[in-house]
Amino acid sequence: MKLAMVGLGKMGANMTQRLVEHGHEVVAFDLSEEARNGAAALGVETVATLEQLAGALAPPRVAWVMVPAGAPTDSTITTLGNLFAPGDVVVDGGNSDYKDSAPLVAKLAAKGVALVDAGTSGGIWGLTEGYCLMVGGTKEAVAVCEPAFHTLAPEGGYAHVGPPGAGHFVKMVHNGIEYGLMQAYAEGFEILSKAPEFDLDLHEIASIWRYGSVVRSWLLELAERALRPESGFDRIEGVVADSGEGRWTVEEAIDRGV
Repeated sequence: MKLAMVGLGKMGANMTQRLVEHGHEVVAFDLSEEARNGAAALGVETVATLEQLAGALAPPRVAWVMVPAGAPTDSTITTLGNLFAPGDVVVDGGNSDYKDSAPLVAKLAAKGVALVDAGTSGGIWGLTEGYCLMVGGTKEAVAVCEPAFHTLAPEGGYAHVGPPGAGHFVKMVHNGIEYGLMQAYAEGFEILSKAPEFDLDLHEIASIWRYGSVVRSWLLELAERALRPESGFDRIEGVVADSGEGRWTVEEAIDRGV
């Protein structure tokens, strides 16, 4: 299929590459000329404006938005909704608050345009491993996008989880679980590191836990890579900006009495 990718950061650029490598046609837009040039080097058609992007697609048009959550996503989706026609679909693949979906769905529906929320997990490894896709939307809108979903996801890694907003809700809880797992691993390895009397090899322990252990996971695979000698892990700052999902998950737990 032919679709557009709006936003060529680490996620959007790799998703674009995976789509192209599997035979899809992608029209790409990013505010950064450097990012557009990088996509063009892969054989991707690039445009300098959203107006040009809308004109480069044939109905039913599909535009996948991968820009920061909040105002950038809202304004981009609103602009696309004004440029698109009935039957077209906008996919929000960012880490948006699921509560923001309903007003956007209503705004686009007034123009006959559908909004699909695609919770996307995979990080920078998604290019080769595939992306887990948790998708919310109407059956009709999701069907239009499914060729792209099946390409981006590994086998068994895509599901239409519910109506609009459901994809973001599931992805929010997914990230809440992810942060809890990361914290548990971090605290566990910190305890191990505080036992000098055993002279424990943390990399070796992470390595063996990947096989047969009940705590094995993809996050543990990444921890094992980070703990390898000369990995540069000691130069990584142990702090990331709050993007919302962990906090929203805690708030949902409180509100729902969980």
